[in-house]
Order: sequence, then structure tokens, then C-alpha cells
Amino acid sequence: MMKHLFNFIVFPGFLFTAAVGLVASWIDRKVTARVQWRVGPPWYQPLIDLVKLSIKEITVPRGAIKPVFFLAPLVGLSGVILASTFIWLPNIDLGATGFRGDIIVVLYLLTLPAIALILGASSSGNPLASVGLSREIKLVLAYELPFIIALTIPIIKSSGLLKLTDLVAYQTINGAFVSSISGVLAIIVAIFCMQAKLGLVPFDMGEAETEIMGGVLIEYSGMLLGIFKLTKTMMLVALPVFLSTVFWGGFSIWKYVVLLVIIVLMRNTNPRVRIDQAVRFFWGKMTAIAIIAAFLATLGM
Repeated sequence: MMKHLFNFIVFPGFLFTAAVGLVASWIDRKVTARVQWRVGPPWYQPLIDLVKLSIKEITVPRGAIKPVFFLAPLVGLSGVILASTFIWLPNIDLGATGFRGDIIVVLYLLTLPAIALILGASSSGNPLASVGLSREIKLVLAYELPFIIALTIPIIKSSGLLKLTDLVAYQTINGAFVSSISGVLAIIVAIFCMQAKLGLVPFDMGEAETEIMGGVLIEYSGMLLGIFKLTKTMMLVALPVFLSTVFWGGFSIWKYVVLLVIIVLMRNTNPRVRIDQAVRFFWGKMTAIAIIAAFLATLGM
């Protein structure tokens, strides 16, 4: 019991993932600043921002559904902490066995941050939050389909393995799934879906500060806003590690750096797309590529 609590709270769960996420967030902000010919923040700025938010007053809208408004950020944070714990253990603990179907559980947990945003926005009573809520729901429905299909490729190629530890062990013996055509196509689809899950440009239309002033987060302040920001920071770790575990033979620092660089480049080289464009992109091109990858995987390619 104590071991499980330690894994959840300290390592590799909450504190460890949060610390790595803060560093990754700083790298993202620093590179973005340099691209825009700015100096950028110091390395401790993400932590300072969280501390500042945690000590500020929490303002609750008069017409808000208070229980949902307060619980929504905790739902998202709990989901990413649990997901991070499940994802890290096969990569750092050789004795970890996991359980059958844990990849499905992780897939579910990684949707909770988006669901938390939807619940929080719907309970705030703000019309601009409703606009962001509508966009967020459509975006989730758009990227989850190709993401799920992409995740079936490792399962197909490994003859039905549903445990993260088994997938890592299989790739250790037979080579990473990205060494095949179907694996390359699948991870490309998964990377675009990862960008949308993170809510980063070009798929940040749910917040869109320049259009709807934060959208789903417009009514959040203080510690509640800090929890949402921390959840997003931890997702910046959990998602790349998940992709490297499932498609790329397990976690390593250079693999994480490669995926982080792709995230930052995509964010700084693309404009925000409209929600209808995002839906067409994921339900069209990405779903088609994922289906082709699944077909090739069944053929052994």
C-alpha cells in the first residue's frame, strides 16, 4: 500500500512528472520566445507562475454550478497523475507487471483532462466559455477516433498484447514498431492527436485567448486555474512518454526530446485552425492514414 502511494504521489507519479513537466514547459516557452526574438523567461518561471496562482483569490461566477466548478480541475489532475504512474512504471521499474488492458485504462485517463475542461466550462455559466466548450467537445470527438485506431497498430502487430510492459518487452526482442511502415504511419497520426490533446497551436481553439479570451478557462482563477495549468504541464510529459512506450520501444531521454521538439516546432510554425478545419483534418486525412496503417499491420508490414 505504501509503495503504491509513493508511486502515485512522489515517483513516478505526481511530483516527478510535475517537475519534468515544468522543465519541459520552460523549454517550450524559451524556444518560442527565441523564435519571436524575445529573451524568454528564466528556468524557474513556470514554478513561480504556479505559486502566484495558488495564492491568488478564487473568483466564482454568480451563476456557476459550484460543486462541478470546483471539482472539474481535480478530475483532470487526478487523471493525468494516474496515467503518468501507469506509463512510467514499465519504463523505470523492471519488476513492474502492470495488468491486462492497462493501455485501455491509460487511453481513458488521458481523456479526463479534456473532459474536465468541458465540465468546468459548462458549469461556469459564461457565454464565451460555452463557445470554448462547444469547440472542445468537437475537437475531442475529432481526434479520439484516429488516435484509437493508431493505438491498435501495436496491438495488431504484437498479436493482441494489451499490457504496456508486454509491448515494451515485445519491442525489445522484435524491434520498435516505428521500424515498420504501419508503425511510422501510426505514430505520425498519434503525434498530431497528441498536439490536439495538449491544446496547443494549431489546435488551441478551445481557449483561443485572442478570440474568446481563454474560452473554457475564462472564469477560472487562483488555485483552480493553477491546477488546470499544472495538468496541461504534466500532459506535456505523459503523452510523449506514452507514445515512445507504445510505438518506439520504451522511454529514453532522446526520444522524449525529439517528440518535444516536434511539439514546439508545430506550435511555432502553424496558425490556429478553425474547429471545422480541425474536424475535417482528423476525420479525413488522419483517420484515413490510421486505417491504412491498420490494414498494413494486418498484412505484416
